[in-house]
Amino acid sequence: MRLRVGTRLENILQEGHFAVTVEVGPPRGANPDVMRKKADLLRGCADAFNVTDNQTAVVRMSSLGGAKILLDEGLEPVMQMTVRDRNRIALQSDLLGAWALGLRNCLCISGDHQKAGAQGKLKGHPGAKNVYDVDSIQLISILKNLGDKAVQEGGDSLDEPAPFFIGAAWTPFAPPEDFRVIRLAKKIKAGADFIQTQAVFDVARFKSSMEKAHKMGLTEKAAILAGIIVPKSAGMLRYMNNNVPGVDVPEDLIKRLKSAKDTQTEAVKITIELIEAVRFIPGVKGVHLQAIEAEEMLPEIIKKAGLLPRPKIA
Repeated sequence: MRLRVGTRLENILQEGHFAVTVEVGPPRGANPDVMRKKADLLRGCADAFNVTDNQTAVVRMSSLGGAKILLDEGLEPVMQMTVRDRNRIALQSDLLGAWALGLRNCLCISGDHQKAGAQGKLKGHPGAKNVYDVDSIQLISILKNLGDKAVQEGGDSLDEPAPFFIGAAWTPFAPPEDFRVIRLAKKIKAGADFIQTQAVFDVARFKSSMEKAHKMGLTEKAAILAGIIVPKSAGMLRYMNNNVPGVDVPEDLIKRLKSAKDTQTEAVKITIELIEAVRFIPGVKGVHLQAIEAEEMLPEIIKKAGLLPRPKIA
């Protein structure tokens, strides 16, 4: 892992602390106060704060805009960038603009299929065109070259380098499962500094995937943060198990939440148990917590999991 940028997240990992990142969903509108309120709610609870990029293909405030609001509020954002919606010109233009505004962490992802946006009352944009001019691995390489060589994709030079602390996603259980660790290796070779995984519910299966990554030396080359989603209901877990690629929820966990007298209390308890379970898997350097529009649950969870106060970094 290269020490290039000096973000808090990078320094936390470099110094060997167990990192905590949390997901912050921007609003389906332009009101900046939504992000400011979430910043107040989550302040001090994590080392960095991921701002999603039109997750589930639903139009929201841009990740770049939401990340800048968090930055202005004194939080360290992780801007997410999907290759679903932009060609390489737009990707690089947005990256340079983000760097100019002070953003230094970027998570490179493919993006949910546009059909995912048509759910419940939301019509979404199922007819929107995919772009995928480059894939997420190529985007990682683009970021690396912007920082290391001050060179754009294609070879044109920049006036000066624009270095980012580069993140990537890993879905260890997505089919074909045997290929997932190989794809992870490609992302790390392309330049990924940290990895945030898809939601972990089956800890034993995740541990097996981590063992494969460890044997390949990947856990020493990039910091892997285990993804933990707060399970707010049994129905949510059932839906994710049946419809979200790469998410495997044990049946006993679904039954446990369904039979709980107080669903929210049990959800908090399960989340803490998952954090504790992944924390000591060799190679896991932190957790990425997602409450999906219920960020108010995260401070209690993080505190009860023994992850507060966050370490001070010189």
